[in-house]
Amino acid sequence: MKIRKGLYIQWNKEIFKIIDFLHVKPGKGCAFIRTKLKNLVTGHVLENKFSSKHKLKEVNIEFHSYRYLYKKRDIFYFMNDNTYDQIQIEEKLIINNINIEFLKKGMKIPIFFHVKSEKERIFLFLKMPTTVILKVVHTEYVKKDDTNHNNKIVVLETGIRLLGPSFIKIGEFLKINTKNRSYIERVRK
Repeated sequence: MKIRKGLYIQWNKEIFKIIDFLHVKPGKGCAFIRTKLKNLVTGHVLENKFSSKHKLKEVNIEFHSYRYLYKKRDIFYFMNDNTYDQIQIEEKLIINNINIEFLKKGMKIPIFFHVKSEKERIFLFLKMPTTVILKVVHTEYVKKDDTNHNNKIVVLETGIRLLGPSFIKIGEFLKINTKNRSYIERVRK
């Protein structure tokens, strides 16, 4: 197998994408390949050296855009935007990868699969956007002249509770950072 940028490999029971590599032939010793690898699930980047004799296991990864439909018990249902095929993913498989509280019905999400054969695809992860826009359905009451409270609890349409500025009202739309679960700004729709 020839190493190249963009190649997906399985190493240490995890899947990585090669984002950079350099073949090194030192004056003494064996040649090696210095790589920069990105963990496909966590997003962490690490550097590693492989002996030029080391056999890397290439994996076939594919992803498609899916629309989130609904959740029933502990199963999430998604529909492929192109083929209209529906898939079901157990909550325990998703929960390790993202903040599922931000999933809103109708939201488009890229879903990644490890393709083992023509008929066997294994769910790897789904990639939440870094920001989402959600509607406020409830807010904590704060008196107008209360200067001790600059923030208040805000409940969004997906049921998630966040800390937001005291001027936010029910019915407004907020842009939320999904990585650190924080308010960014109000959005007009």
